[in-house]
Amino acid sequence: MERLQLTATNTGLGLEDQRFAQAMDHADPLARLRSEFVIPTVNQVTGGDGVEGNGPCVYLCGNSLGLMPKQSRRILNEEMDEWAAKGVVGHFRHSKDRPWVGYRSQIVEKMAPIVGAEPIEVGVMNTLTTNLHLLLAAFYRPTDQRYKILIESKAFPSDHYAVESQIKWHGRPEDALLLAEPRSGEHTLRTEDILSLIAREGASIAVVMLSGVQYYTGQVFEMDRITAAAKSAGCVVGWDVTHAAGNIPLSLHDWDVDFACWCSYKYLNSGPGGISCFFVHERYAHDTDLQRLTGWWGHDAESRFEMTNQFVPGAGAAGFEVSNTPILVSATLLGSLDVFSQTSMAELREKSVLLTTYLEHLLLNRIGDRVEIITPNEHRGAQLSLLFASDVFECVFGTLMGAGVICDERKPNCIRLAPAPLYNTFSDVWRAVDVIHAALASADANDPTKATSPLASGST
Repeated sequence: MERLQLTATNTGLGLEDQRFAQAMDHADPLARLRSEFVIPTVNQVTGGDGVEGNGPCVYLCGNSLGLMPKQSRRILNEEMDEWAAKGVVGHFRHSKDRPWVGYRSQIVEKMAPIVGAEPIEVGVMNTLTTNLHLLLAAFYRPTDQRYKILIESKAFPSDHYAVESQIKWHGRPEDALLLAEPRSGEHTLRTEDILSLIAREGASIAVVMLSGVQYYTGQVFEMDRITAAAKSAGCVVGWDVTHAAGNIPLSLHDWDVDFACWCSYKYLNSGPGGISCFFVHERYAHDTDLQRLTGWWGHDAESRFEMTNQFVPGAGAAGFEVSNTPILVSATLLGSLDVFSQTSMAELREKSVLLTTYLEHLLLNRIGDRVEIITPNEHRGAQLSLLFASDVFECVFGTLMGAGVICDERKPNCIRLAPAPLYNTFSDVWRAVDVIHAALASADANDPTKATSPLASGST
């Protein structure tokens, strides 16, 4: 907040003034990165055709699907051309020095610093839930004494289903699914409650597998503290960092995480249904006794084409890969990683904090108690989750989308706004709150009963 207030003092502008947002954009050292992305127009996202809709939309949905990097289109087209020109030869001889047989190495080298890993610890294959199953096949080894898996009670459904089915697959009882619940009347989990649960149940927990960032609330879990506590209790620790990768700085290696996985189409901008990545700690890099589900591509690259049918795992995460790297979907991820390589997670995080702080300030000062921000101030990434009264929720969401402010809803009354520091601006944030303000005013004008509702007394 100090940075925002300093700019306000230096410019003589109030934070609620649109010109203040423009001044912040002008001073943004990462503003150049926005030009690396294709920003849809208002008409494109709303289906309109008016002249006023030819300008860029406000895209605050990178927590669901990131925008398209221009580099992704370029590299994808190059791979299509390579396929057309060379066919199978492209696996070994490539006009852009990206032979397909070793394509994964380019991705893991650029992905590793984003998640705080060594390149040997990063793999690329499949999609998120498939990788969850493959990693749990290796790391969930229940015994009669230690058979539970700890997840948050509101984990993303795919995570919940994957864990639940693994437990059933192993024939374990229903109490093997251990859920961390928020306290009554609270939306988010307290770290001390998670640590207490691990201390109490640790001897029976085989795997702790939470989300790095909770998809609904936007809460960032204290991964370092939780990992340390779980390891001390003898648990294997895995993380789904889908909403964390490319969003917040991570240190998977230094935190001593056993395994992690993430999709790449949210903050990592690889495109709809993009390739997934995963992490396996370096301590397992040469552990050939660690049982896992195997495939040809996990065989050591030096002898893979000898076709002996005697599996020799590749070193590190490569030994967990099961199939040939899919080039076309990997190409779009590579394009995004090229943009990430122009900055650092520390720089992105600095801007992200400013964006969410500014968003919070505008919401509190222009919308007041007509919105509840459930994302904790001290533990959040790029996303703020907002709750609105049920009688105005549809109006607010519909007005945002109709105005070309792209966000998403989670029933019954949550709207998630996620300004991504790679391409969003302070003017985007200002515009979003201005539209919310107008939506509430419109709702009040169209329904006189709101003048007496408890929410109507809030600042608008």
